[in-house]
Amino acid sequence: MTKQNAQVHRSASRLPHLDLWSLGALLIAVVVLAPMASVLWIAFHPTENIWPHLSATVLPRYLGNTLVLMVGVAVLTAMVGTGAAWLTTMYRFPGRAWLDYVLLFPLAIPAYVGAYALVDFLQYAGPVQTNLRALMGFETARDYWFPQVRSRGMAVIVLSAALYPYVYLLARAAFREQSGGSYEVARALGCGPWRLFGRVGLPLARPAIATGVALALMETVADYGTVQHFGVQTLTTGIFSTWLNGNNAGGAAQIALVVLTLIFLLLGLERISRRNARFHRVGGSARPVEPATLSRGAGWIAFALCMVPIAVGFILPVAVMGWHALRRPEVWLSPGLAKAFVNTLVTGGLAAGLTVGAAIFLVYGLRMINRSAARWVLPITTLGYAAPGAVLAVGILIPLAALDHKLADGVLAVTGWDPGLMFTGTAAALVLAYSVRFFGVAQGAVDAAFGRISPSLPMAARSLGRSPGGALRAVHLPLMRGSVATALLVVFVDCVKELPATLLLRPFNYNTLATRVFELASLERLEEAAPAALMVMAVGLLAVALLARTNR
Repeated sequence: MTKQNAQVHRSASRLPHLDLWSLGALLIAVVVLAPMASVLWIAFHPTENIWPHLSATVLPRYLGNTLVLMVGVAVLTAMVGTGAAWLTTMYRFPGRAWLDYVLLFPLAIPAYVGAYALVDFLQYAGPVQTNLRALMGFETARDYWFPQVRSRGMAVIVLSAALYPYVYLLARAAFREQSGGSYEVARALGCGPWRLFGRVGLPLARPAIATGVALALMETVADYGTVQHFGVQTLTTGIFSTWLNGNNAGGAAQIALVVLTLIFLLLGLERISRRNARFHRVGGSARPVEPATLSRGAGWIAFALCMVPIAVGFILPVAVMGWHALRRPEVWLSPGLAKAFVNTLVTGGLAAGLTVGAAIFLVYGLRMINRSAARWVLPITTLGYAAPGAVLAVGILIPLAALDHKLADGVLAVTGWDPGLMFTGTAAALVLAYSVRFFGVAQGAVDAAFGRISPSLPMAARSLGRSPGGALRAVHLPLMRGSVATALLVVFVDCVKELPATLLLRPFNYNTLATRVFELASLERLEEAAPAALMVMAVGLLAVALLARTNR
């Protein structure tokens, strides 16, 4: 073989081997990224460009309210999540072991359900103001001052109460992984509790806290039900208003592009914070942190402080919805509730199965190409999780509707039969949106599961004559069974709670539990909405219980 031929041979050997698995993996990656590419195209090529009108009128208000919410939620979630993690990790006090689990429970409550419960509890006709008037002898609202219930500040409180567990979970893990020796040295040098937190604990946990705050802010930007109920006009409500009320998809895509820009800025800031603040343990033999025992009075104060976010984020929504559901038990037999429950099971189940199956195919296919392909493709496919549901709805519905009409016209021209809208006229678009939105969740769990399997096992299976699919079925899937089941559950729960994408993409007269809660609560029919809200919360508790068990 000549020198030139040898060089060509070596270059060809370095090229990835493309087969059915690798081509399928790349196709899945394209499908996951297509909605965001669609948003970019529609935003820059609108049928009617109303960007000058938006930027001169409503966009500053949308953006300003969104930024205020983000700042408020960032401050509150950081304070509450970090403070609760510090107390439960560093100190012993009454109820500490119980709080370790219960502080995660607000994750099971969608923020919009918390908003409905808080407004019902604090509004003029609610129990707080009714009892206040009876106790003080007030006759009208003019006789006393009470905070404005439907306000931006209340929206910050509700969102923070629902999202602080992101910070708590990551900060708690960071505090637990720190060496107890560093705290002993700091105490020996005269550091009290506050200086110990500020000079040792907080700097070491800063990357984890920044990640938790970034996750909370992405959920804040994506929220629709909460801000809509409190009457706060944000970028997400602007997408709904511009698209549905203004009938301008291009304008909605342009606002969606602003939302995507904010999300990518958050992701960039989060990565920068982790890059510039890295801390490592000296070794696996480092002593764990030994909690200090608080005095009786200080212990009960710590317990009360930890109970405040639990009361707002979990106890209040469950109590209010449970009270309304018990007052009218006949609403549990409503046909609309049963239909919404079935629709939720069908769409959530299909989306979870499709998403996890596609994640397995993608990760396995990329690993068969080479490791470098997996390193740059896998992070990109997680961007759908960062994109709000309303943004994905814009990127899915508009091109899918155009495809639907062309397919229907083609079938009609060939067969004389009109099939109708096969994608946007059914729940198919909704299932696709769920799959794209939560693909990152499934992909992360599946990729981690593949990484825990020794490469020698599938290699042995292949050497014994197994095909790639046979090796996957015989070796990988049995070893990944627990991780796959967890991914299915978490994706299903996320689908059940998702509201913005469901509202925009569901077929006519098609309700899920989330949209039923939203519609009835918007009409002030909370008693009828309560059973569906309790079902959503019960499903969420399953995932939280699993999360609490795996993070012990």
